[in-house]
Amino acid sequence: MKTFMQSKETVTRNWYVIDAKDMPLGRVASKAAVMLRGKHKVTYTPHVDCGDYVIIINAKEVVLTGNKLEDKIYYNHSRYVGGLRERTAKTMRENYPIEMVERAVKGMLPHNRLGRQMYKKLFVYEGSTHPHMAQQPKEVSLKGGKN
Repeated sequence: MKTFMQSKETVTRNWYVIDAKDMPLGRVASKAAVMLRGKHKVTYTPHVDCGDYVIIINAKEVVLTGNKLEDKIYYNHSRYVGGLRERTAKTMRENYPIEMVERAVKGMLPHNRLGRQMYKKLFVYEGSTHPHMAQQPKEVSLKGGKN
């Protein structure tokens, strides 16, 4: 019996919606990363981008457990001397919720050109509306049991 290897021509992609309201950031990000990579499919092939499109809604209402709102710090550097900028998770959630969720998901994807290709299939929105209704995305439940 031969091992099945999917090629990029045979990939079929679906659209999924993840509602991040009152869900921990890490749980939302890890589920999104698995779906972007395609590891939830039986046809998963490591060297092929066989993942699906993922839409995350209600990014502004994502939950951070413990003291992460005050203790977790996001860093940016402009590559100039003294160009380090620090923000706490609380200011990120209030002012830049989309970037906070995108960073969490991006950190769980491969750090190479394949990971950058997978990251382009992620769409994050602050509120509960999104412009992708024409693709008829399926709702993914993160609460309880297997998904």
